[in-house]
Amino acid sequence: MTSEYSAHHLQVLEGLEAVRKRPGMYIGSTDSRGLMHCLWEIIDNSVDEALAGHGTRIDVILRADGSVEVVDRARGIPVDIEPRTGLSGVEVVFTKLHAGGKFGGGSYAASGGLHGVGASVVNALSERLDVEVDRDGKTWAMSFHRGEPGTFGNGSPDSGFSPFESASELRVVGKVAKGVTGSRIRYWADRQIFTKDASFHLDELEQRARQTAFLVPGLEIVISDERGGEAQTTSYKYDGGISEFVDFLAPDSGVTDTWRLDGEGTFRETVPVLQANGAMVPTEVERTCHVDIALRWGTGYETTTRSFVNIISTPKGGTHQQGFEQGLMKVLRAQVEQNARRLKVGNDKLDKDDIMAGLTAVLTVRLPEPQFEGQTKEVLGTPAVRQIVTNVVAKELGARFSSTKRDDKAQTSLLLDKVVSEMKARISARTHKETQRRKNALESSSLPAKLVDCRSNDVADSELFIVEGDSALGTAKLARNSEFQALLPIRGKILNVQKASISDMLGNAECASIIQVVGAGSGRSFDLDAARYGKIILMSDADVDGAHIRTLLLTLFFRYMRPLIEAGRVFAAVPPLHRVIVMNPGSKPNETIYTYSEQELHALLAKLTKSGKRWQEPIQRYKGLGEMDAEQLASTTMDRSGRTLRRVTVQDVEAAEAAASVFEMLMGNDVAPRREFIVNSADRLGRERIDA
Repeated sequence: MTSEYSAHHLQVLEGLEAVRKRPGMYIGSTDSRGLMHCLWEIIDNSVDEALAGHGTRIDVILRADGSVEVVDRARGIPVDIEPRTGLSGVEVVFTKLHAGGKFGGGSYAASGGLHGVGASVVNALSERLDVEVDRDGKTWAMSFHRGEPGTFGNGSPDSGFSPFESASELRVVGKVAKGVTGSRIRYWADRQIFTKDASFHLDELEQRARQTAFLVPGLEIVISDERGGEAQTTSYKYDGGISEFVDFLAPDSGVTDTWRLDGEGTFRETVPVLQANGAMVPTEVERTCHVDIALRWGTGYETTTRSFVNIISTPKGGTHQQGFEQGLMKVLRAQVEQNARRLKVGNDKLDKDDIMAGLTAVLTVRLPEPQFEGQTKEVLGTPAVRQIVTNVVAKELGARFSSTKRDDKAQTSLLLDKVVSEMKARISARTHKETQRRKNALESSSLPAKLVDCRSNDVADSELFIVEGDSALGTAKLARNSEFQALLPIRGKILNVQKASISDMLGNAECASIIQVVGAGSGRSFDLDAARYGKIILMSDADVDGAHIRTLLLTLFFRYMRPLIEAGRVFAAVPPLHRVIVMNPGSKPNETIYTYSEQELHALLAKLTKSGKRWQEPIQRYKGLGEMDAEQLASTTMDRSGRTLRRVTVQDVEAAEAAASVFEMLMGNDVAPRREFIVNSADRLGRERIDA
């Protein structure tokens, strides 16, 4: 190290050197996420062509040798000479940063590729890239090695590369029929750049392909994976557009139909425009921003929104997302104020969360040359878009509320009831949160009288048993360790909250008691850190009714207290089914063995018979927890040293989505899928599986 610092210490990176030196600046990271970003840079170029009306199919092929190929049937990359550089269009696109047809030259009204670095960055970070273009009745080809044009031998990237010495060459390698156009790009990612474990994730690729097919109606995207030997092919094509996308994303049954809000607005901005003489001149231009939104409210409280700019996903939002939320707030607050007497809202004001609860929405805007924050395009920054989206939402949604159609009036009325009930639930939950904290023996408590609390204030060590029936409660009181085990009895089967509204759920005595005792709120306001117990244990009888009660309780926890399940703090107790008393000869005391399934019982009896031992008849079959005495219940179900608990878990987002769909099918309002499931599964489901 030296303290000297002068101009000769500065480095100027030319062309694609900068990309290889600082890849994270262009693709975010060099792990699997960056690898997938490169692939979508290539695919998005083909999607932009489809968006401009050229080509209706894109093929993406994951090859067995680690390469990936993208094929489209669009106009094809230009093959003629670009006058300023003297290079072919293909070479300009793949070797020059900030070069392309999307800088306002009139080729694309709206596109996702905006910075002119997509294809050239992928080329710079590829060990080998081959491109073939069908155009002008010929097939043109060119190859690159880490961004440098040249020729390869045959086959893999390391088959011998020879760079062009004097001038590069765009080769003609075949002929095509007149009018046939398109591009084929195949590349091998450079393992000098990407981490060893970086790989193409098929599920992520399919999810993004499905999303793009929704956004571009009529476009077919075909994904083929040849890496496992036999090719697996999946095709995505949707003609319903973002309305179909909303129906696909919606996790619950609908309060409203899927509504479409469509409109546009204009704004002026000053941008540098390239003149014929090569000079950049600031020019004021008028832009048109088209807004297309599909949305619906459901019975749940979760919010699912997707926002896009020129079909590029903006997961972190931006000005269009802000305008959307502002428009919703403006309309719904005005409608609630107009109907304040019917809705009984008093002086309370709607919050953004009240309006967004249960909302599933897809927001798309299309405009020329949008401003993004960074190459990864996760946040839209164009300021004028916010007001345009707000105006479109206010106008279109306001027209829906003022409509005289019977369906519109019924649905808007239900929507107002929903957002107001969300507001009241939020206010109620906040009140509960302020007052419901662990009380010690010297403090007063507003918790339900039927709660048998524990003495310990250590949340991590405490356990709440939700017990079926008062008879089981009496035994459990004697069987528990009162230092850290609390008991809450419930009377029979609680409300099926999958079908009920939030107000019905909060009005149900059993549901309200459980939420109050857990002490962390419900729904969006649920605070896991405020939960009063470390474990929630559902203790129901080992029969069909007990399984039903457990399912109803799990529905309540999954729908309104899901963080408890995600944190692994909800358990199901496993009480025994049978008690077998083995008779020992002489003065040796008899041995008591508990079994937890019919299969385990038969195996035990066979083992006893084989060893010549006898047992008391009849064998006791427990019909409920109340049949056990305190010692039996403690040793089998409540004592930590001998009990068995089943942890209820949701490992990841996909598992949560799958669980939500199962809850909706089994516990929701739609009868047909449930009937079909029961009929198809009748030969696989029996009482033995419930008893197990």
